[in-house]
Amino acid sequence: MKECIGLLLAGGEGKRLGELTRTTAKPAVHFGGKYRIIDFTLSNCANSGIDTLGVMTQYSPLELNRHIGNGQHWDLDRKDGGVTILSPYKGCNGGNWYSGTADAIYQNINFIEQYNPEYVLVISGDHIYQMDYSKLLDQHKKTGADVTISVVPVAWEEASRFGILNTTEDMQIYAFDEKPKIPKSNLASMGVYIFTWSVLKAFLLEDAKNMLSSHDFGNDIIPAMLESNLRLFAYRFEGYWKDVGTIQSYWDANMDLLEEEWIHSLLNSRIYSKQYNLPPQYLGEMAVVRNSIVVSGSKICGTVTGSILFRNVLIDRESVVKQSILHPNVKVGKNCLLERVIVMENTEIPDGTRIQVDIHEDPLVLNQEKINEIITVYQ
Repeated sequence: MKECIGLLLAGGEGKRLGELTRTTAKPAVHFGGKYRIIDFTLSNCANSGIDTLGVMTQYSPLELNRHIGNGQHWDLDRKDGGVTILSPYKGCNGGNWYSGTADAIYQNINFIEQYNPEYVLVISGDHIYQMDYSKLLDQHKKTGADVTISVVPVAWEEASRFGILNTTEDMQIYAFDEKPKIPKSNLASMGVYIFTWSVLKAFLLEDAKNMLSSHDFGNDIIPAMLESNLRLFAYRFEGYWKDVGTIQSYWDANMDLLEEEWIHSLLNSRIYSKQYNLPPQYLGEMAVVRNSIVVSGSKICGTVTGSILFRNVLIDRESVVKQSILHPNVKVGKNCLLERVIVMENTEIPDGTRIQVDIHEDPLVLNQEKINEIITVYQ
C-alpha cells in the first residue's frame, strides 16, 4: 500500500506553441539550456518523496518516452513503484484516446488500485515551477479535505486562460470557473490536485457514464464535487510558476533564468534531467558572452548576449546572438544577427542571415524546414 501516488498528465498537444510541438509533446520541449519542460514536475516528485508515478502520454509521445526512460535520472527506477508510462490502450471493455484529463485517470484506475493509495496527486507536465508536494498533502490531511487544489494569483488580463477559484478566508473553495470570459477572481488553479482516492474514484465512475460530459477536471469533476457539497480547499503556492503554453510565455520563462530576481525562486532545489557526456564549451579568441547560459559542448566564436544556448551549439565568427534561445545542435554561420528568435534542434543558419524581431512581437521560431522561407521574408 502506498499512502499517495502521483499521476502526471503529459499528453498535451500544445497547439499554441506552434512549430515547437508539431512533432513532439509539449512536456518534451527543450527548456533552460539543459532541461525539458517535464523535468521540473518529475524533479518535484523526486524532491517531495513521491516514488510511485504514472505518466499519461498521448500526443507524439516518442521523444517524451525516450527522455523519461526508466526514470533513473529522477530516482524513479524502482522495483516497488517507480515511474510507469501509461499510454491509451484497448482492454476487454474497449478503450480510446483520452478524451479529457478526468478520462485519462479513469482509464488507468487499474494502475492506481494495485497500490491501494489513500490519496492521489494529479499533476501536469507542462509548467515551470518548483514545489514540495508533501506540504500540499499535509494541508489536505489537516483540513480533512476531499480535494485540495494548488493556486497562484495571476494577472487579471490573463485570468481567463485559467481555471479560476473563489474561496472563503480559510481557503475553502465555494466557486470554480474554467476559463471564464469575465473572471470574478485572479486566483488560478495550477493544475496540481490532491484527491482522497475513494472520493475521486466514485466521481470518475459516475462521470464516465455521462455521455454529455467532456470528462475534464475543470469542466466536470470539480464543479460536480462543489455541487455535492464536498470539502474543497485551495493551497496557496508562493514561488515562481509559469504556464508556458504560448511562444511568448515560453520565451519569457527561459529569459527569467537570466534574471537575479527569479533565479533563486526558480532553482531553489535541484532539477534532475537526462545527462550527456560532453566536452566543456569552447570560447574562441574573439568570443564575447554576456548574461547568458551556454551549456557544455558549445563552441562560441562570436557574441552572445542575454541568450540561452543548449548543447553542441556553434556560433561562428562575427555573428551576434541576442535575447534568443538555441536548442541542441544548432549551427549559426558567419556574420549572422539573430535577435529574439527560438531556433529548434538541428537547424543550420546560413552565413549572413540577419533576423531581428521587434520587442512588441512574439519571438520567432525557426526550424530547418522553414528557414529559407523566413530568411526571404526578413532580408
